[in-house]
Amino acid sequence: MSLSSTDARERLLARLVDAFDGDLPAPEVSLREIAARAETSHALLRYHFGSLPGVLAAMLKVQRARDNEALFETARHSTFAEFVVAIWRTYTDPGQLSRVRGFFHVAGLAAYRPEDFGELVDSLDDLTEKLASLAEREGRDAKEALTMATVAVAAIRGLLLQEVLTQTVPSEDAVALILRMSKGS
Repeated sequence: MSLSSTDARERLLARLVDAFDGDLPAPEVSLREIAARAETSHALLRYHFGSLPGVLAAMLKVQRARDNEALFETARHSTFAEFVVAIWRTYTDPGQLSRVRGFFHVAGLAAYRPEDFGELVDSLDDLTEKLASLAEREGRDAKEALTMATVAVAAIRGLLLQEVLTQTVPSEDAVALILRMSKGS
């Protein structure tokens, strides 16, 4: 993609995110409906993103980057445990439900065709890496820190999936248990 095409894609992506006020369009929404809301053409969306899943993945990546920017600022002065709780609170906020659902939808598609969702798949370790660095800062060796971070992120994602599927938000007690279990290692 040329530099001007990349710039056009980024401008279009910002327009999409703004048009949906930080939410993700539901997977049953058509490219034409998304294009209409963003005041663009579905052909332009198809050109830059390939498909509806491509649009969703690109929007999700931008939204996650924005969320993580705020979370990473929090992490500068947080402990491992405080950062786990901050992640939990961010993604269990009722305003995040659309995005959390979208995450699992796109992640499900990526499970079947990871090559089509490379950018998103590559960005999935960002929270794990930040948590691992906090665990190392607290004295854990690199391998143990990465294991702790991987388990914490996997547990949070599992609890969020449970929330999406059952419409019940597991309490912070579940996160507290994850943290107690990580201290026992």
